[in-house]
Amino acid sequence: PGYKKVTPMVYASFYPIEGDDYNFMRDALDKLKLNDAAFEFEPESSQALGRGFRCGFLGMLHLEIIQSRLEREFDISPTITTPSVVYEVEMKGKKEKAKIYSATEMPDPSVVEKIYEPYAKLDIISPAQYLGSIMEVMNNTRAQYLNTEYIDSERIVLTFDCPLTDVITNLHDDLKSASSGYASMNYEVKDYRPYDLVKMDIMVAGEKVDAFSRIVPREKANKEGKKIVEKLKESVPKQNFLIALQAAIGGKVIARESIQAFRKDVTSGLYGGDVTRKRKLLEKQKKGKKKMKSIGKVDIPSDAFLAVLKK
Repeated sequence: PGYKKVTPMVYASFYPIEGDDYNFMRDALDKLKLNDAAFEFEPESSQALGRGFRCGFLGMLHLEIIQSRLEREFDISPTITTPSVVYEVEMKGKKEKAKIYSATEMPDPSVVEKIYEPYAKLDIISPAQYLGSIMEVMNNTRAQYLNTEYIDSERIVLTFDCPLTDVITNLHDDLKSASSGYASMNYEVKDYRPYDLVKMDIMVAGEKVDAFSRIVPREKANKEGKKIVEKLKESVPKQNFLIALQAAIGGKVIARESIQAFRKDVTSGLYGGDVTRKRKLLEKQKKGKKKMKSIGKVDIPSDAFLAVLKK
């Protein structure tokens, strides 16, 4: 009596790099759960990434700890995808709604009538002195303020109607920062509501990386896309060819950054002589980089996936 199951505050999906490692990763996550009651996971599958696990954490720090333990104790470096919720999609000409578990499963926009996202009743308990800073955090979300209730002279309960995707991404950590660690929150899913949502894809060197795909509100797509490519620019290592980082909705690119190539000084061994020798060497280097760009493949480190999750 009195025991209540811990509610995860952040969700992310872990996928093994090799499909054959699925069972090994499941056993590793089982062992981690034995001494971490707040950690939750359940099987999940993606058309692009294969079989993986949808994991629930108390916050981003908890996620980093689990990732670090997987690497250190089991030598597993998972692909970590964006925290997601289950959407409902109403297709044209169909009465039943289809459930969408990840952005990679989103059907073509031409056959989608409406997209419904889950809403939650969110309660935030905090000392009254942090009311202003908490309201400032909530203004950065799509939450709708409902009520303020005073428990006593020093503690308050703030109630909001909030899209679940805004709750599980980074809200828990932002509230802790705004309240010096004193605020806590609880949420309960209420219903599904229609909203103008779009699927945003991220391309690295011209190739779509499904792990970075996400469903975002249309009005925030440009801002989110710019933020992701800027973070990837800091996280993806340089190559011997230029790497284009792009965020796109459908066929339209909405944000772009470039990672410049390494540049070797091919003319360092030249001493005097005709300037055409220098030009020939530079042209040869340019052709080599162009060829490498057409056949080169970018390896994205696991740190880059984690960096994209953080706001």
